[in-house]
Amino acid sequence: MEPVRFGLVGYGFGGRYFHAPLLAGAAECELVAVVTSSDERRALVAREHPTVATVGSLQDLVDAGVEAVAISTPADTHSSVTDEALGLGLAVACDKPFALDAAAARTSLALAERHGLALSPYQNRRWDSEFLTVRRLVDEGVLGQVRRFESRFERYAPDDGPGAAGAGVLLDFCSHLVDQALVLLGPVTSVHAEWRTRESGLDDDVFLALRHAGGAISHLWGSWGQHAPGPRFRVTGTDASFVAPAADSQEEVLLTGASPAGTDAWGREPASAAGRLHRAGVTTTVELERGAWDVYYPAFARAVRGEGPVPVDPADAVATAVVLDAARRSATSGTSVEVVA
Repeated sequence: MEPVRFGLVGYGFGGRYFHAPLLAGAAECELVAVVTSSDERRALVAREHPTVATVGSLQDLVDAGVEAVAISTPADTHSSVTDEALGLGLAVACDKPFALDAAAARTSLALAERHGLALSPYQNRRWDSEFLTVRRLVDEGVLGQVRRFESRFERYAPDDGPGAAGAGVLLDFCSHLVDQALVLLGPVTSVHAEWRTRESGLDDDVFLALRHAGGAISHLWGSWGQHAPGPRFRVTGTDASFVAPAADSQEEVLLTGASPAGTDAWGREPASAAGRLHRAGVTTTVELERGAWDVYYPAFARAVRGEGPVPVDPADAVATAVVLDAARRSATSGTSVEVVA
């Protein structure tokens, strides 16, 4: 397959560490240019990706022959940049939150359908090592019928977040947490949410309780101020429970400047990170699946070439946004909110 010519919009934390290395390391993709107005970030691109140009606009990308863009800009610009790119005939992979609300997500989806362009939310956490392990155990029936799904992104870094670029913990961390819950357990019928608002006006210490149509319940936590983070996952079924104590390490590795292209051990977790399966008073260790953030962009490139589906359906981003909209109403009103798709 001829590599798809990509542009990257934004070279902040996400663009620099999560998107550029994965695009540059994928044989199916050619990272052509980065859109940034910052002289400092232009210098970073020149040092870290010397063959990649820096430009000032989406139109400049079109003029350079780019076919698709990865969007990693502040959250409140995601919809406007996505819609502009689609209007210019570019396929789009957009970082989370895909949109600030469900109405904006639906608008982008309709625009992509009208133009016949590939559009996909960048839900890389579907390929976390511990989430892939949970999915395997559920699919194989090891846990029986899942009754409760507990999932956490909890950190103690009060000076680092929540950042304005991510629009608060509900839209930032919980975009991933809700997406994973929907993938695992299906549609949600009601949401109860709680949050603490910081002096900045951004939400933090978020808790969501989701009731799924199939009867299971998801409990989700997101926080930048948790002194004692809980296990990444605890999944309880009729036959067994699974605990994944630690988070996937792919983010950690990318922050060192490493790339999937540079190692055969990408996504492999150490034995010390193994999960625990509890059944009838007996505990056994479970080796985690290989984390695979590196599959997203090759799959997206094939979709651009018409050789397969997008890695994450944009309709899933709409479903996540519907749940997050309901969570916002619940946290504000102090009541549970019914979810209407």
